[in-house]
Amino acid sequence: MGFTRREFLGACIGGAILAASGLFLWRKFLRSTWQAQTFIAKVPGYQADIATVICEGLAHLGISPQEIKGKRILLKPNLVETNPASIHINTHPLVVRGAVEAFLKFGASRVMVAEGPGHCRDTLRVLEESGLGEVLWEDRIPFIDLNYQDAYSMPNVGKFSSLTSLTFPAILRQVDLIVSLAKLKTHHWAGITLSMKNLFGFMPGLYYGWPKNVLHYAGIEEAILDITATLRPHLAIVDGIVGMEGDGPIMGDPKPAGVLVMGRNLPAVDATCARVMKINPYRVGYLKRAEFVLGTINEADIVQVGEPIAAVATEFTLLNYIPSQKSLRMGFWGKFI
Repeated sequence: MGFTRREFLGACIGGAILAASGLFLWRKFLRSTWQAQTFIAKVPGYQADIATVICEGLAHLGISPQEIKGKRILLKPNLVETNPASIHINTHPLVVRGAVEAFLKFGASRVMVAEGPGHCRDTLRVLEESGLGEVLWEDRIPFIDLNYQDAYSMPNVGKFSSLTSLTFPAILRQVDLIVSLAKLKTHHWAGITLSMKNLFGFMPGLYYGWPKNVLHYAGIEEAILDITATLRPHLAIVDGIVGMEGDGPIMGDPKPAGVLVMGRNLPAVDATCARVMKINPYRVGYLKRAEFVLGTINEADIVQVGEPIAAVATEFTLLNYIPSQKSLRMGFWGKFI
């Protein structure tokens, strides 16, 4: 006994429906296990009480003083290149100061700031010219140059790139909480640079070169995912008070957005930041690949506390002649993915 043409087509359609239903249920299950929370605060300028805003953010995210008390905190700002008049290039010194004060108020035993700039070999020059050096000196906060520290290697957990291991500065073994203190910016090669891309600065230039050439050769997106998966930072705070649009992370233009974005899960934080910039996170290659592996980027699965995205969203300029930015705009369907 054989199938008729009608029966065969019916079986194919039925199978397709069952497969689609199974895929839907599987994705729904995955999303339920990757729910995250992000906090958005309106901050009109750098003279605001940023420490209080960050304390409020920690509380909204369920981070209590008991969780921070006695812990050693490492803050990793984004320091690239310096120009005293260009506050949109680096994490602002007053955001760093606010984060230091917030964690000390929550009972941290020690707060340190560390960075390994990828463009300039003279880290102390970047530190001084950015204005951060003066703030840290006034507050007696230690700074660690990650580019020249002793280091240790560990297996590459992410395995997105061909790198079998990753080498990190030794200070990471001496702290309890790692915080990515990033800047809200567009990026020439990655599309956007936020809390995940900021982790490139953890990779010592002594081992990875300038501007972290080994990671560029391995693939920027793949390296972002590998570092995030292996390092597993505990918290992200993104300085979007004045961000950067256009040809970032250095040559772009200042973009006042008036926000700080915080969260425990870096992909969720970066997806929220993308939506603040009116960019579709599903069109950012490394964010799309991070979903169900490192976190969620689906808006329905991110519990938003503080300000709603709609209240702070502002369109960042994208440049069509930069391939990584051509198709990032949110668009109609980006709201429903």
